[in-house]
Amino acid sequence: MKISMFTGGFVQTNGYLVETLDGNFLIDAPDGIAEWVSQRGVRVDDVLLTHQHYDHVTDAAALKAAGARLHAFANYSKELTLESMIRSWGMPISVAPYQIDHHFVISEPLKIVGLEISLAHVPGHSPDSVTFYLKEAGVLFCGDTLFADSIGRTDLPGGSHQQLLDGIGKYLMILPGETKVFPGHGLSTTIRAEAAGNPYLG
Repeated sequence: MKISMFTGGFVQTNGYLVETLDGNFLIDAPDGIAEWVSQRGVRVDDVLLTHQHYDHVTDAAALKAAGARLHAFANYSKELTLESMIRSWGMPISVAPYQIDHHFVISEPLKIVGLEISLAHVPGHSPDSVTFYLKEAGVLFCGDTLFADSIGRTDLPGGSHQQLLDGIGKYLMILPGETKVFPGHGLSTTIRAEAAGNPYLG
């Protein structure tokens, strides 16, 4: 399994390309990732959305048009993408509507391209936030729930600081300390590093 990171868009959002012998998939769809994948000559079979804030789904429609299946906790909606609110702040964002092909069943592992991915619904940053844990690889893709030395903002619609902290404690901090954490913004980290030094988790 090979993991490559792409960063793009107004707020420098991370997307991740996971390549395996049985197929390839993306974690999130920030602006520019469709072209980046195309330039690499990689076929993407599936796109797993950690949540649907605009910066994580800007290229979702383009990836779907190229043949990828979109997986998410909920259907597309402008309430989840925050399009109207962000445009009112003066940011000229545009999210092409898309249709979700598969809704996560949180109680069951997601099995794609020969991998088994454990799902956790961790709202607080966004109502539809989901994390993806690949136990065999020791890898967690966590979107905007947890960052290196920080956590996701909770002042957006549907946000809750306590709900986010509760979810991080219940689902993420119980993972092995060596688990590598790939967030939606910024640098990667580990569960051990965040348990020891994240000021929000004290």
